[in-house]
Amino acid sequence: MKTFGVALLGAGRIGTEHARNLAGIPQARVIAVADPNLEAAESAKILARGERVYADPKDAIADADVQVVIVCTPTPTHAPLTELAAKAGKAVFCEKPIALELPETLRVMALVDEIGIPFQIGFQRRYDVAFAEAKRRIAAGALGQLEQFRAVGRDPAPPPLEYLRISGGIFCDQAIHDIDIARFLVGEVSEVSVWGASRVDPRIGEMGDADTVTSLLRFENGALGVIENSRRAVYGYDVRSEIFGSSGKLVIDATPKTPLWQFGEGGVSSDHYYFFMDRFIDAYRLELQAFFAALEAGTKPTPGTKDAVESLRIALAMTRSLIEKRPVLLEELR
Repeated sequence: MKTFGVALLGAGRIGTEHARNLAGIPQARVIAVADPNLEAAESAKILARGERVYADPKDAIADADVQVVIVCTPTPTHAPLTELAAKAGKAVFCEKPIALELPETLRVMALVDEIGIPFQIGFQRRYDVAFAEAKRRIAAGALGQLEQFRAVGRDPAPPPLEYLRISGGIFCDQAIHDIDIARFLVGEVSEVSVWGASRVDPRIGEMGDADTVTSLLRFENGALGVIENSRRAVYGYDVRSEIFGSSGKLVIDATPKTPLWQFGEGGVSSDHYYFFMDRFIDAYRLELQAFFAALEAGTKPTPGTKDAVESLRIALAMTRSLIEKRPVLLEELR
């Protein structure tokens, strides 16, 4: 079995989760964890069974023992750190998005392709067992001609306003996962049209964003789609999808966190996932396992550079539709 020296960049919430998962991947030897918060870096290093810490992610990339870089730093740093790692000839796994601007994303992804390093973008839902099985069945023709798609994505509560101001908006920050699943299961999108409102917090609308949106999609293969997103679901994290075709449909529903239902005089009840880290805890582990399996086999990791670009392109088209109050063709963002 091949092993790869790893630099984990970022020791925040998602970096900590990846640190925990890296400890269980036999192909991964965590050389370094980098974060300006050295206490957080040290904690993540212990979780990952790593060897050393750096305050500056650039120093971790430059470490001669590192062949793989995992980017979990704040969004504005994704593009420059991915570029630096690619120029150093090191494989990259990067959390979404690469950048909030399409030209910068195109430039860095083109560089990655030109250099030819292995690259994977962090759309973990593709590795959730339900979404992965839905993809397998659709590819096998179980639904016949695909005709309609619906997705729901609702968070339990909005992030702090300070974060929302630099997040890129609801489509680039939250809905992009539903957008990626739409592409993954149905295909490329040719047109979008969006309605949006501030039903949760008027201050979100005042910054030019929305917290409640409904998006219509027209796919290149003729199928039609709807994605509903909200920044607030008082009962917890709510993610569901339905794919409908000429031969039937597949439904990925909001399942209980514990596979247990209680029946009594008061009715029927179960628990519920409250946050995305719980709902997709296995998917985060499986996506990293798949990345290192691809590195060991010398195959191309997925999702890759095209997925990073096209999901952002759709998110930006939705943002334009919201602002300009009109349908937007994806060709307008080519």
